[in-house]
Amino acid sequence: MTDGDDDEATIDDESADWGRTYRPEAEHSFPDERLNEVLERIDEDPEIEAYLGAQNVNPVVRKKYNDHGKKHIEIVRNRALCLYDLLKASDVPFNGAGDHPTLEEADESVIIALAATIHDIGHVVHRDAHAYYSIPLAVPLLDRILPEFYDLDAAVRMKGEVLHAILCHHTEENPLTMEAGVVRVADALDMERGRSRNPYERGGRGINTISSRAIRRVAVRPGEEAPVLVEIEMTDAAGVFQVDSLLKAKLDGSGLEEHVRIVGINVPERSDRLLERIEL
Repeated sequence: MTDGDDDEATIDDESADWGRTYRPEAEHSFPDERLNEVLERIDEDPEIEAYLGAQNVNPVVRKKYNDHGKKHIEIVRNRALCLYDLLKASDVPFNGAGDHPTLEEADESVIIALAATIHDIGHVVHRDAHAYYSIPLAVPLLDRILPEFYDLDAAVRMKGEVLHAILCHHTEENPLTMEAGVVRVADALDMERGRSRNPYERGGRGINTISSRAIRRVAVRPGEEAPVLVEIEMTDAAGVFQVDSLLKAKLDGSGLEEHVRIVGINVPERSDRLLERIEL
């Protein structure tokens, strides 16, 4: 880690929605019509809803880990689509859909959205190795939903890309596509202190829980030295674990390394609020 630039903006606007919410009605740097149709469809799917409700039991109730339920999925999907939007605005090339002759640019965001929505359903089996359990559980969901938007050939290719992104979000297998890299990095961007509320109240005091409580705010915004600046405001040094051991670990090998810059801002919860910036 090195000292960051002191003259850069801090996260001082509580009303700013820095990379937090994907808004279908907004203008985007990519074709979004198909994505918005798919989002509307999957958000009304009762089976997906059931998985999102059930997948928190093993990690939170039984192992006292951080939230991996519906709220986590909402955050990760929003972050992933906002991250994708920023990268597209800087003309960063994607290849998950582009490598297939029957897929197109409009399918890149669909791959990201589907993978982000169901990447953690394997938690209903076990927290450990959950990404591998997510694969067989995701297949029937994708086999049911994708044919509503794609012909057979395109649906098969889309299924493969979505499963690839799911697999690579939390395993030793590095992403082979930029879409999968976005999902992997977005998964680590859910680190603000609210994520640790349930396990902390249930008695969880592991490093993931304690370090999450130290993260006050995360902003994902356009950068100058790289297309994306991830700026993280923390109130305690414990937050460095989230930034270095989780976010940076997922960024490494994601394919997004040269496009994303991470800066941490240490703002102790006291009156003088001494600022210290560190860059990873």
